[in-house]
Amino acid sequence: MRSIAIFGAVGALVAAVALPAYAASSTPVDATATLQQVAEDDAQSLVVASAATKAPLDRSTYSATTPEEIEEKKAEEAAEKAAAAAAAAAAAVPESTGGGGIDVGDYALVSPGSGEVRYPLPQGSYTQGRTTVGPDSGGHQGADMLAPAGTPIYAAAAGVVRNSQESLGGYGVGIIIDHVVGGQSVSTTYGHMTYGTRQVEVGETVSAGQLIGAVGSTGSSTANHLHFEVHVNGSVLEPYAWLAANAG
Repeated sequence: MRSIAIFGAVGALVAAVALPAYAASSTPVDATATLQQVAEDDAQSLVVASAATKAPLDRSTYSATTPEEIEEKKAEEAAEKAAAAAAAAAAAVPESTGGGGIDVGDYALVSPGSGEVRYPLPQGSYTQGRTTVGPDSGGHQGADMLAPAGTPIYAAAAGVVRNSQESLGGYGVGIIIDHVVGGQSVSTTYGHMTYGTRQVEVGETVSAGQLIGAVGSTGSSTANHLHFEVHVNGSVLEPYAWLAANAG
């Protein structure tokens, strides 16, 4: 009986030790757990289920996603820049007017700075005023160069005086000179001079830059200025552009 009791006690002890271990080994493992997590409670591995997908991208947060879309966007931006540049260039070019077929390419007749064409007023002595040319100009076919009374006026180029009067219609005291510039027939008009300041008469030959009169406000004028006109082969041109292209 004593032997039986001892064997029974040993069997109970073995059962007590073995059953928890068996229970632990039979516990199901989480399908998302890694081997490292099973082996070590403190494992720091990140586990992503195989069925997981990335969140959809919001198209409003970006402008292009493919090479084709990127190239298309670049082409659109380049076209916009080219259109803006063309508009700016067109705005900067004076309007071609008159019936003689003159266009902006004909403004330059000689090399700028050659001395063949001069500014009719000293540089820095005037400010640019009204400029109108063409059929819709209301009869104002030139540029108003605003300057103090008595400012000297010079011939824009060498030529022959066609007209010189104390009362040249609405021009008041005015002078018209005919020139040949760069092989082209050119005439320049100077209006609203001060009475008694004309320095040349009809038929007289003048040189470029020669003194011909002084700024005033005669004729159809309300302020001291030089009304300056340029005609090339019978067509009226915008004077400021013509001077810039030929006088420099």
